[in-house]
Amino acid sequence: MCLEEGLPERGLHFVRALNLLEPIGSHQKLLSRLLGHPNGGGPKRVEARHLDASPSAHRAPRSLVECRLPPKRGLELLPRTTAQKRRDAGRSRPGCDSGFGKATARHLDRLGFRVFATVLDAGGEGAGELRRACSPRLALLQLDITQPRQVRRAYAQVRARLGPQGLWALVNNAGVCVNFGDIELSQMSNFRGCMEVNFFGTLHVTKTFLPLLRRDKGRLVTVSSPAGDQPFPCLAAYGASKAALNLFMDTLRRELAPWGVPVSTILPSSYKTGQCGNAAYWEARHRELLGSLSPALLEDFGEDYVSETKELFQHFARHANPDLSPVVDAMERALRDPRPRARYFAGPGVGLMYLVSGYFPAALRDRFLQSLFLKKRLVPRALRKEAGVLGKEAPARCCHDDNNNNDEQEEEEEEEAPADVCE
Repeated sequence: MCLEEGLPERGLHFVRALNLLEPIGSHQKLLSRLLGHPNGGGPKRVEARHLDASPSAHRAPRSLVECRLPPKRGLELLPRTTAQKRRDAGRSRPGCDSGFGKATARHLDRLGFRVFATVLDAGGEGAGELRRACSPRLALLQLDITQPRQVRRAYAQVRARLGPQGLWALVNNAGVCVNFGDIELSQMSNFRGCMEVNFFGTLHVTKTFLPLLRRDKGRLVTVSSPAGDQPFPCLAAYGASKAALNLFMDTLRRELAPWGVPVSTILPSSYKTGQCGNAAYWEARHRELLGSLSPALLEDFGEDYVSETKELFQHFARHANPDLSPVVDAMERALRDPRPRARYFAGPGVGLMYLVSGYFPAALRDRFLQSLFLKKRLVPRALRKEAGVLGKEAPARCCHDDNNNNDEQEEEEEEEAPADVCE
């Protein structure tokens, strides 16, 4: 371990090391600007691969810690009985049609694991690719995690096929992001849709399989998102569902510790998965959003403001990383490490993001997140109008009760209709 000098007086506190997966040297200039280094200076060498901000950091010296840990332990370094159990025992993976799930299922199959890969459509393209690419060990199970009957059926199928080896791990990786935009512009159905899959679906699958995990002292690995801990602009529905998931997994980790069941959460950076790079998908979401807005809301925010958000999302998606290997590697480590970590940061910038959020003032945190994500240039139309008449009496703002809760109002009308008929 060595200490790097050169941070300003308001520098950072580090006390213990967690996995960062990537050096943060590529972010050195941005970090230096945020810290207020003269002439863009800062540490001359930043190669910390294992950094983390701890709640007790105020008791630590002000320093930047560099830790070089031993290489990742391979399977052959474990006791033979454990290694054999890992090759034979089952792993169930919700959501393997595409993205992280499909890539990890193929990787684990190549390593000799027996995988139960759940797919939304057993006859779909993603399921077909898995059948062609993987060995006969891999079993495909059709599962919509929002359907309790299908979850119970998948549990029965896995339990019947496990045999004496037991269940080594359950990996939750299903997730959706159904909208983008300011909270006031988003429909309530967007929030419910994200919560239904990202939180309640994962909650149901996890609770269903917990008896097997406790019995076999297996592992629980869940792919979540930094959006659950960081206030990314225009991602409130997705972020709220991931925040619930992160807290659920942290709580479950403590509850399952006495049972000998490790719980790990994977926190990836930006990757091209699912509909991420599909321009038609974003255009469709944009049209849906515009169609759902009341005239009053559209007047206050402006169509150009909404369109800019869509364009920024498309730009962000186009530049997302197509190489999913950092996430796959993190999931493999969570499954194979003798002492799995509570959290694995998968991809460049994730550790730096948590570092900034834990130790910087709120204003700097917000600027940092916006610089990483959506660099909006426009403000809502009503605010632009006010700025245009600066020095005069500000125009009366349109006050209305419709904050894009149209889907809620329709539900209320449907519920009231039968009562009117009865009367």
